Amino acid sequence: MFSTGQLIFGILFFIAFVIVIAFQYRKDLPLHKKYYKGTVWILIAFIGFIGLIAAVKFIFM
Repeated sequence: MFSTGQLIFGILFFIAFVIVIAFQYRKDLPLHKKYYKGTVWILIAFIGFIGLIAAVKFIFM
């Protein structure tokens, strides 16, 4: 399906992409802690809401 060169390029691109994303996240971590306090509660509420929708679907179907 893919040639050897395409597979090598895809793997190297993925590795480089993950390294760059990790580096940028570490660099921005102090800003994230400063400006995004309390967002974990929004995530928990969102997951709970999706869970509630799934529970209602399985209970009434």
